[in-house]
Amino acid sequence: QVHLVESGGGLVQAGGSLRLSCAASARVVGHYSMGWYRQAPGKERDMVARITSEGSTAYADSVKGRFTISRDNAKNTLNLQMNNLKPEDTAVYYCNVHTYWGKGTLVTVSS
Repeated sequence: QVHLVESGGGLVQAGGSLRLSCAASARVVGHYSMGWYRQAPGKERDMVARITSEGSTAYADSVKGRFTISRDNAKNTLNLQMNNLKPEDTAVYYCNVHTYWGKGTLVTVSS
C-alpha cells in the first residue's frame, strides 16, 4: 500500500506560478514511473507530466514549456513546478504511481 499526499495548490492569478509536491509513504520515488494528472470540472482526468525511473520526462502539449516535473529521491517526493499559469490550468491535480492515487490538490487560476 502506498499513500500519496499532494500539497501546494491554491489560488493564483494568470501568469503566476505554483509548485506542487507529492509525498509518498513508501520508497517509490526514483524507483518507479510517476506522474501528475489533473481533472477539471466536468472533464476526464488527463496526464499532465510523467517521469520514468530513469528520469525521462513527458508532458501534455498544453503544458510544455511551462511545467516541469522533478523528484527528490532523498525526500521521497515528486514535484511539479507550474509557471505562466492560465485559467484553463484550473483543476484538481493528482499524483500517481502504479494504481495508487493521492486525494488531489486544487489549483485555481483566475483571469
